[in-house]
Amino acid sequence: MALPAIAPYRLPGPEDLPPRKVPWHVSPSRAAVLVHDLQNYFLGAFPAEGPPLAPALANTARILAHARTLGMPVIYSHQRGGQTPGERGLQLDFWGPGLPADPRAQAVPDVVAPAEQDVMLLKWKYSAFARTDLDRILRETGRDQLVIVGVYAHIGVMMTACDAWTRDIQAFVVGDAVADFSAEKHREALRWAAEKCAVVLTTDELLEEK
Repeated sequence: MALPAIAPYRLPGPEDLPPRKVPWHVSPSRAAVLVHDLQNYFLGAFPAEGPPLAPALANTARILAHARTLGMPVIYSHQRGGQTPGERGLQLDFWGPGLPADPRAQAVPDVVAPAEQDVMLLKWKYSAFARTDLDRILRETGRDQLVIVGVYAHIGVMMTACDAWTRDIQAFVVGDAVADFSAEKHREALRWAAEKCAVVLTTDELLEEK
């Protein structure tokens, strides 16, 4: 299955987000930011301009600036192009060969590009914790909260949030800094995460938290 062509849709606003089930709040001294799979290959399925991608990237850029100012670790998950069938595993059955061995396809857009101090995490499965050093990085930096932005909300973002929960790491999914195949899937993912494993909040709410 190839990536679908994604029609424009409006990002959810504060009135669209599911309620918090737990009283967690982001603390800069406890949190890291995960930029999930914001590579050109995955973003090419979206309209080049307008929602949902353009505002989601703009919100992500605001979050990154905020995090770096406060000394929060920023971690980018990314997939390697040209994976062998063995490396691809079951993702080959569901999604085909994935990223081509093309530097541009693997690159992150300039507006949300990594800074020199940021961590690049090679990722293999839906969850950014699977077969990676993410858990170790968080533990070694004294972080037990993970703020997640990126794509796609109902696949890797949701799975990573759930995996964080299994490790007693509080997950925060920024509802207007993630994007998905459709408005319906986007909102379904946010509802599921809020009910099962995470706090869902807006970019403005995140930036206001102390």
